[in-house]
Amino acid sequence: MISVLVVDDEEPIRNALRKYLKQQQFEVHAAGSGDEALQLLRLHKVALMLSDIRMPGTSGVDLVPQALEIEPDLAILMLTAVNDATSAALCMQRGAMDYLTKPIELADLGRAVQRALKRREMLLENRHLNQWLKEEVTTRTHELQRERNRLENVSTATLEALVNALEAKDPYLRGHSARVADLSANLAAELGLPEEDIDRVRMAGRLHDLGKIGTREAVTNKEGPLTPEEFEHVRQHVIIGAQILAPLVHLGDVVAMVRTHHERWDGTGYPDGLRGEEVPMGGRIIAAAEVFDALTTARPYQEKMTPEQAAERMGDLAGTVLDPTVVVGLTRLVARRQTLVFLDEDVGPAV
Repeated sequence: MISVLVVDDEEPIRNALRKYLKQQQFEVHAAGSGDEALQLLRLHKVALMLSDIRMPGTSGVDLVPQALEIEPDLAILMLTAVNDATSAALCMQRGAMDYLTKPIELADLGRAVQRALKRREMLLENRHLNQWLKEEVTTRTHELQRERNRLENVSTATLEALVNALEAKDPYLRGHSARVADLSANLAAELGLPEEDIDRVRMAGRLHDLGKIGTREAVTNKEGPLTPEEFEHVRQHVIIGAQILAPLVHLGDVVAMVRTHHERWDGTGYPDGLRGEEVPMGGRIIAAAEVFDALTTARPYQEKMTPEQAAERMGDLAGTVLDPTVVVGLTRLVARRQTLVFLDEDVGPAV
């Protein structure tokens, strides 16, 4: 039986995660602090650690490298609030495989756990294979691959941190990319995309607004309608984002998803005026996730809608702005909402 360690200083959260993981046939250990987690890692052979970031004493950021020192093969997933995404990116720089934002959909949590365990298994298999090679070749290959993976993780995590810093300037956009990434991944799964495509859609969601680093603050902060020149300037962010990401060859078609997330189903979008299925599926999914997030987030010019109201409103956009198939998938997703909700004694269930 695969052993999992849950680390969180809040007992209700620990219990909720432990119950869910036991239902998934895992052996589960639980720790209320980083120090307790390190003690359990010394006592038990643990395959995966699911850890909160903000904890008294040893934080999740500090726990990651200490845990990997004890158990180098440990797969680590971080749990974070939306406004802690920068800290989560730092955890990935230090060796964590991924992070999830609360509240977490059960299916998304399950996929993340299986994805991390699968990646851990592949790393172990690669290690066993390398043992058959000559010592010098094995050592050099391992070092080169390890350095490549480290540079890829650092480069991607750094760009995510930059997006978070850009969004932090606007209270109405804070956490937008993290929310879009989570919803886009759930939509991709709902539409039956392969696991590797779901991962790429999630990454594209995290990085889709990276190009806004090139948008002038005078335009970003302008009150009132934009001039045609200003609107054209804003539209350049998809091209800038794609240009920034293009040298990172490990991202693959993530670059195309970022470039096309403002294309429209009827061909009136930008930057290339693509129509229908000419737009990559990832771009169509992120486009829908962006509209949903805009409708369900409070803005100065509108009251936020409930998820059900937003899904109904998006039905009006199917066939013009949005891919009808993606809208149907989102409507199913909203109707089925099965979310792992953490309870607060005073506030009650999160909604």
